[in-house]
Amino acid sequence: MFKILRTAMTSSPKRVPIPANGVDYRGKVVLAPMVRSGELPSRLLALKYGADLVWGPETIDRSMVGACRRVNPRNGTIEFTRVPSNSSSRKDTQGKESVIYRIDPAREKGKLVYQMGTASPDLAVQAAKMVAGDVSGIDVNSGCPKPFSTSGGMGAALLRTPDLLVSILEALVKEIGEPYQIGISVKIRLLETPELTEALVSRLVKTGITGLTIHCRTTPMRPRERAIREQLHMIVSTCHNAGIACVMNGDVTSRDQALALMAEYGADGAMIATAAESNSSCFRSEAEGGLAPWRDVVYAYMKFCIESENRFGNTKFLMNILVPGKNNSEFKDAKNAKSYADFCHFLRFEDLMPDAIKVDELLNLTHRSVTRADNDARSKAIEKAMATNNTARAASGAPRSKPTSPNFSGFGPIRAHSISKLTRSEEKPAKVDVSTIATPPNQELAA
Repeated sequence: MFKILRTAMTSSPKRVPIPANGVDYRGKVVLAPMVRSGELPSRLLALKYGADLVWGPETIDRSMVGACRRVNPRNGTIEFTRVPSNSSSRKDTQGKESVIYRIDPAREKGKLVYQMGTASPDLAVQAAKMVAGDVSGIDVNSGCPKPFSTSGGMGAALLRTPDLLVSILEALVKEIGEPYQIGISVKIRLLETPELTEALVSRLVKTGITGLTIHCRTTPMRPRERAIREQLHMIVSTCHNAGIACVMNGDVTSRDQALALMAEYGADGAMIATAAESNSSCFRSEAEGGLAPWRDVVYAYMKFCIESENRFGNTKFLMNILVPGKNNSEFKDAKNAKSYADFCHFLRFEDLMPDAIKVDELLNLTHRSVTRADNDARSKAIEKAMATNNTARAASGAPRSKPTSPNFSGFGPIRAHSISKLTRSEEKPAKVDVSTIATPPNQELAA
């Protein structure tokens, strides 16, 4: 009897306890941390289509240390801001605060994991204290191969300094995980051999972390190269022996595929990266509808961008990925957009236009709008032609047509000061030779 009980006890899986304010990574299909593709609108889009958790983009520790936390009164988002160190050299940014990180406390509650780029236990703790009360987990990036990360000893460079990586995780567990009751996790890549990978994972799972994500590629490998999953069974087993959740990453393209891979390799969760950039409805299973039409996805993304007052450069970067078909007219129009009103005009999102105009004014984008420029230029050309024609009529003794209130049709972010005084008359106007009206071409300005 005692032998049977002992066997049952040893066969039950070991699990580290999940902190009260943390999240369990088990059974989750999540949005991977991606620079530019992990800002608030992208995260909200992933959650809308069924992502269980979302990782924010890697944020360097130094950028958060000393930042100011504020609540945006217009939309309720939490913003971490600071004045850029190089703002004094640019007149257009002097004294202006830059939003480093933005959180939606209502829609991301219990879903957001903050990923940090760090190479210092002390700075890691300082930065984590800024956000620990607003997120459900802190993740250390130990897999990014980009020079901006590795040049400072962060990201994949930490794979070469395991002692430092261990000390960072232990400091975060003690100074952040325990007092704030959230989980600390780490994301790594494969090393050159299975033996080296196993040795590293064996050390990391003893630091007190609650989860480990393995990107199934080595540091030199790029996304176009097929993910290596031969070591996955070993990594999962090493994590499970310590009671740690193991999340897999690399060539995961849909919820259905993620669940199948989790079952095949025993992983607790799976991350979707590139596929979510082009269509976040990949988080829906086929039974739930599968991939949504791109216009539905783009509309939802644009709405989230406007609501969160997202930086326009980031919005345009993602729109160039979300709008498919480089040869179709909508893609070309969207590529020329210089404001939110331009996007809504080109894509015919009429109901979003009023809020788009407001955000353009807030973000100082109104003067850049190509649709506004076209409307202003066309109105001035018509006014000039009408004035010229009226002058000719007066010289010949014919009566001038009387101006009436302007009546505009069409679309675009029109302002009172941009409405021309002579556009259309309710009385019979003199005939205008339209061939004399010059219509300037669209202005194509760099984003």
